Amino acid sequence: MSRKPKYIFVTGGVLSGLGKGITAASLGNVLKAGGFNINIQKVDPYLNRDAGTLNPGEHGEVFVTDDGAEADLDLGHYERFLNQNLTHQSSVMTGKIYETVFRNERQGKYLGQTVQIIPHVTNEVKHRIRTAAQASGCDIHIIEIGGTIGDNEGFHFIEAARQMWLEEREGNILFVHVVFLPYLRASDEVKTKPAQHSVEKLRSIGIQPHLLIARADDDIPPTQIAKLSLYTNVEKEAILPLPTVDTVYEIPLIMEHYRLHEIVAQKLGLQLNQRNGGEWTRLVKKIKEQKPTLTIALVGKYTTMLDTYASVVEALKAACWQAGVDLNLRWIDSEQLEQQAADVFLKDAAGIVVPGGFGSRGIEGKIAAVKYARENKIPYLGLCLGMQLAVIEFARNVAGIPQATSEEFVTETPPGETPKGAGKTLGVNGKTPSVKEAPSCVIHIMDSQKTITDKGGTMRLGGWDCRLTPGSFAHQAYKQKQIRERHRHRYELNNDFREQLEKAGLRIAGTTPDGALVEIVEVADHPWFVGVQYHAEFTSRPLTGHPLFNDFVKAATAKVQL
Repeated sequence: MSRKPKYIFVTGGVLSGLGKGITAASLGNVLKAGGFNINIQKVDPYLNRDAGTLNPGEHGEVFVTDDGAEADLDLGHYERFLNQNLTHQSSVMTGKIYETVFRNERQGKYLGQTVQIIPHVTNEVKHRIRTAAQASGCDIHIIEIGGTIGDNEGFHFIEAARQMWLEEREGNILFVHVVFLPYLRASDEVKTKPAQHSVEKLRSIGIQPHLLIARADDDIPPTQIAKLSLYTNVEKEAILPLPTVDTVYEIPLIMEHYRLHEIVAQKLGLQLNQRNGGEWTRLVKKIKEQKPTLTIALVGKYTTMLDTYASVVEALKAACWQAGVDLNLRWIDSEQLEQQAADVFLKDAAGIVVPGGFGSRGIEGKIAAVKYARENKIPYLGLCLGMQLAVIEFARNVAGIPQATSEEFVTETPPGETPKGAGKTLGVNGKTPSVKEAPSCVIHIMDSQKTITDKGGTMRLGGWDCRLTPGSFAHQAYKQKQIRERHRHRYELNNDFREQLEKAGLRIAGTTPDGALVEIVEVADHPWFVGVQYHAEFTSRPLTGHPLFNDFVKAATAKVQL
């Protein structure tokens, strides 16, 4: 195998949301199965430095790598399809590129040159691509370029890719372009013209795609593939017709069916092996077979966008497949739970999940869901904020701390005035506390976070070790004494209340190795009730599920006796 990595650029055209990330991940999957070491990188046109400050309701979840990078959600797809961890080098946003270029200019590294997009910005892009590839030791480095061809904001990435083709030459660079073929009801046909224009735009920049991924919601006739080939200068066998499928995990097998991996290997001058084992084939078979359904309620405040909780949803699906059931996910807007009784939404749920989040909006609805799960013995899994709210609910209703809340929801106010935000956020059962009833912050800001003012990249981030309590739900799930999971938070359980909470029956099931920070809480007098400070969903894999999610689903299936 050549020591110098090969590069595959994945671009998109016509419109956004076509699935470039899934395409890149699937391509990595089939090439890894063929015996190659694969690394994947996402380069995004946003002027953000990283994804840390992006609104999940608009952009989707913020994925966190083990080494602490706040990244685009596509990195979650990459990790799940490759079954391997990635690093901060796999996520590059334009803000980070410009930050480096500006710093280099101030430090005189350009020796008085006029700093321009070409070559200074594009050189930095190429440097980051090559550095990530070399650091990973991969045979093939896949780069997904965010946005669509023709977007002005992404020009520097496309231009850098063109320059790399000139420098690396044919046989070392491959361009994969994802396009959309819309169905026109009036003429009852799938149209190729938008895809043709997209490729024409790409070629005008100086890039001839080697492979086309033709996305459509309907079957694509061979005649349209032939037409697309004629007008785009791409061989018919190098065009993959990819209609919308029931599960994205089937896409690697579709690629193999059309021998796309063999075409890639041939164009890159590589020797491809047969897929190692049949795990992925068995996974897809398991996903597609008829199974009983399991209703899990996901209580959040971003319920209009699936990508907001992408990793949580995929972790629940994987756990359900391990249990031989299909996930029936019930999205519940936590603000609606503030207006109506919890049993209206939750009475027939087999399990309840409260995921991570920030801010006070919808908090009392989430707490109502926690209370309903605890009192009605419904299996509960709280992730990050979901763990903190489990502590607050337990403190209010079991441990005798009626004004329990989080410091996150409390703002400083002059003496004698009602705290800002008091009422449904700070009160109990919607009642506003009086001035004398000061909030009890059972969740408070971490010492390391008290002096931080910048928002992006400053939380407790990435993988941290956690010591488990023997006999706890978590210990039974992981079957290990110590684990490592990924974090993204500023607040923690306030140890001033720890003894009082434990005496009332809250089990501390996991802490940092030194015992200082509480990582897992449980209600022992319950079939299965676990809140974790970390984001367990980020390390779930479709082939195996995640130990905690697996046990949660197992408890949920036991409740409904499927």
